[in-house]
Amino acid sequence: MIVPGSMPRIIFVLFAKRRLFLPKSEQLNKSTKIILNYVLGGALCVWLTFAIYQQILHQQNLPAAWTHMKTTVMEKGWLLMLVVVVMMFLNWGLEARKWQLLVQPLEEVPFRRAFGAILSGVSLSVNTPNRIGEYGGRILYLRNKNKLKAIAATIVGSFSQLIITIVFGLIGFIYYINQYEMTRGGNFEPAVREKLLLAFLLVICTLVLILYFRLQIIVTLFEKIPWLRKVKVFIQIIARYSPTELRKLLLLSALRYTVFSAQYLILLYALGVSFVWWQGFFMINVIYLVMAVLPTIAIAEIGLRGSVSMHFLGLLSTNAAGILAATVAIWLINLVLPAVMGSLLLLGVKIFKTNSD
Repeated sequence: MIVPGSMPRIIFVLFAKRRLFLPKSEQLNKSTKIILNYVLGGALCVWLTFAIYQQILHQQNLPAAWTHMKTTVMEKGWLLMLVVVVMMFLNWGLEARKWQLLVQPLEEVPFRRAFGAILSGVSLSVNTPNRIGEYGGRILYLRNKNKLKAIAATIVGSFSQLIITIVFGLIGFIYYINQYEMTRGGNFEPAVREKLLLAFLLVICTLVLILYFRLQIIVTLFEKIPWLRKVKVFIQIIARYSPTELRKLLLLSALRYTVFSAQYLILLYALGVSFVWWQGFFMINVIYLVMAVLPTIAIAEIGLRGSVSMHFLGLLSTNAAGILAATVAIWLINLVLPAVMGSLLLLGVKIFKTNSD
């Protein structure tokens, strides 16, 4: 079944496969490439902008949150909001640096182009389940021969970010189960259910870390399964990364996690939600952990994100309007704004490249 919103990615994959695997006599000529580059780039920009606009209009919590944001920010000034917007560029800039390092074994990508690839990936991801369209958006900026291999490299970057999310989420979850019990009678001893969930998360975290530093296991798995052998050549790049490079990716992922967590805390403060900052940080860790494991479509996740945030942050503050407004604001700043920027950048992207591009 074709998921609504995944059409640009499907179109791209079909053209990419044609370019990579057909004989030269059947490949697209130069004039056809030029036409398709402009037509597809423009079509993607228009389609994505319209899709983002339609999805924003249908967010149920948006009007109330927007009203609260305007009222509160007008009282406290726009400085904190401006800081959060600037931090958005740092957030995605760190992701661009990660991706730049990941594709380095394939080709040298200037940081400016890497940053554009990240924004385009965000734009293509907003209407796809669990943001899988992100991969298609990024590889548009690479040479044709490297596009499919870069998908495997990008997955390694997502893997590193997931590890950091799990680690911080575990720390936050330990605080949460204590807080949860405390609010129901002052007993800090977690219930059996919480103990089992914590043990399960610890096992998952350990296994994920082992696999991350033993990526060759994945390549070996592809070699042993007959129907996967055909695509083994496209995932061999993941075995090239040294432990030092993998640790560097984890560091960049941790820095990025700190940035977007700080953005959330600043917005909560700016919108009148009061609590001890480190308690808020722990609860935000749990929110990001929950959002990482639940299947969602990025542009439609604001309702779920709002519910999850209200549940966990509601233990620290009764300012439901402020919590909801901060949740909507971080969604607009870190997802919708970059997605709009990325859709505009797609106008200038060459979907078909020669190897000398």
